[in-house]
Parts: sequence; C-alpha cells; structure tokens
Amino acid sequence: MTDTYVLLADRSALSPFHAGELAVQERVGVRDYAHSSGTRSIRPVLQEQHRTFFNDRPFIVLGGLDANGQSWATLRVGRQGFVSSSDVHTLHIAGTTLPDDPLADAWKVGSMIGCLAIQPETGRRTRVNGMITSIEHDEISLHVSQSFDNCPKYIQGRTPTFVASVPSVARHAQRRGSQLDDIDRVLLEAADTFFISSANGPDTSRFAREADVSHRGGRPGFVRVDDANTLTVPDFRGNRFFNTLGNLTVNSRAGLLFLDFIRGDLLYVAVDAEVVWDEAQISKFAGAQRLLRFRVREVRRSTAALPFAWSPVEYSQQFAGFEAAHQAAREAPEQVDREAKLESSIP
Repeated sequence: MTDTYVLLADRSALSPFHAGELAVQERVGVRDYAHSSGTRSIRPVLQEQHRTFFNDRPFIVLGGLDANGQSWATLRVGRQGFVSSSDVHTLHIAGTTLPDDPLADAWKVGSMIGCLAIQPETGRRTRVNGMITSIEHDEISLHVSQSFDNCPKYIQGRTPTFVASVPSVARHAQRRGSQLDDIDRVLLEAADTFFISSANGPDTSRFAREADVSHRGGRPGFVRVDDANTLTVPDFRGNRFFNTLGNLTVNSRAGLLFLDFIRGDLLYVAVDAEVVWDEAQISKFAGAQRLLRFRVREVRRSTAALPFAWSPVEYSQQFAGFEAAHQAAREAPEQVDREAKLESSIP
C-alpha cells in the first residue's frame, strides 16, 4: 500500500490502492467493493482505540526491506507500553530486538515500515504502514501513512505469557542457509500461523516504495513443503483489498516468519513469491481461492528466541467449514464414478 493516493481514471474519488492491488482487485471482480470499503476504513491517522491497542501488546510484527531490497518479517517484544503513540500521526516502537533479526541493522530514517498489532486470544488485529522519522538507540519512531483493522478470520486463539528475559545471542543456536532442512520441515508442516512481509515496487514516479506485513493462518498442513526450496500455501478469502497479493504482483520478493509456539524458535524465510490462479492446483487446498508459491532465497533459524509460553491453541472456526466443503467436493466425483460403474454393470 502507499501513502500517495492515485486518481482513478474511471472514478472521481481518490483510491488508497496502488497499481498492483488494483490489478488483483480487477481480476477478482471486487475493485468497486474494495474502493468503497478502503476509502472508508483506511486512514492516514491512528484512532484512539488503535493507539491503546498497540500500547497494550507484548509483541509487534514488523515488515521492512534490508539493504538489498529483500523483504523480511520480524518481531519486537516488550512489556506493556513498549509501543506508544505521542499523537495520531506517530508510533514509537522500543522493546527488544530478538536474536538474528534480519532487519536489526536495516532500519534507517526514511525506511518504509509495516506494523501489525495482533491479539491471538481475541482475533483482533490492526495494521499500520508508515515511514521511519527517527531512531534513538533501539527506539524507532514512524509517521503513519495508513492505519486499518483486519477481521479476526483464520487467527488461532492462544495467549502469550512472558517466561523470561530474552536470552543473549551468544547462548542461542542460529542457522543460516539457502534452503530448508529437515528441522525446518517439521516446523513448517506443523505450522498453523505465519506472517508475510511484502513491498510495492518503485514502478512509477507516483509511488514511493512502501512495506507491509500481514498474518496468515490455517490448520496444520496448510503450508505444503514441496521440496527444500519451495513452499505452497492457500490464499483464503479476506478483506478483498489484496494488499499482499498486490505487492507481490509488482515485486515478488517477500519475507515469511514462522513461530514455533512450543520451543520458541523463529524461522525467517526470504522468498520469491508467485500467485497461482490455476483451478486444478487450487482445488487441492480446502477453502483456497488462490495459492501462493514461494521459492526460497535464504533461511534463518533462531532457536528458543521467544520469551513467551503460549496457552493451548484454539483453532479458528472457519476451517471446519472449509474441510467439510472440501471433503464433499472430493467425494462428489467419486460418487458419480461409482454410480456410473454400477449402471454399466446392470445387464
């Protein structure tokens, strides 16, 4: 998304969406809906409820670009108040940078940054995109360009509790590589949640590059490990703004972040992303409307880095309906085939 608004040729009002987002909205047939909803709900300021919500969070998800233009999704953690807002245009982020954070040294004044405040136990989440205006020690201050809520769909219920101070980098095993290993595969195949960072490209002079970060959820197994270099995940129905898919349409680089809620590991995966529209492939994933295919560029794993214990998971209720519909769709052609065979066997 962008803090520069573009005048649509066939509309009299301004749109908060860039060319990539508009292209996906057009393809899916929701451009008018997204325009109407987006102009109402996407604001260039923080509402009071959003300022309070960010202030109360024990962690925040961040998205940004490294020096090579690669998107990464990361976390910052801290006690209540480590994220604050001095006015409706400004967000301050202090807290602790976790071990081997790929963006730890990347933040600069002028950097674009995406922020996600999420409360898994209630399903509430709010996104903020903006530009860094100052950095003092480890505290980042940003000017808000866009702020909006997302619905609670696909968020797994679990409550974090602080268990210890974040350990030093030296005491933690970290791995870097260019492909996934067997330990990564175990985490990915059990994953029910991940975060994805993306950015629009400087495709025209009308848009500044901007970063965004969002949540993805599913039942364990929704992340398919095709091989050591490839992942495929379903894209479910959402708010129909297509912020992430719109970014990936103009800039394929993305950053994935997986959390091991039992061990506390963090798995960062830098990827090139492709949106898959082929119905035959999509039909293999319950509830999917599209797929995202990720080609791995870099992997970083930080062991036992999260200072939280998590309550037992409560899966989002949307997935039960997906699975029932998917099973019925799979059984329908089998039933037709059985009936055809039975008919042909009657003399």
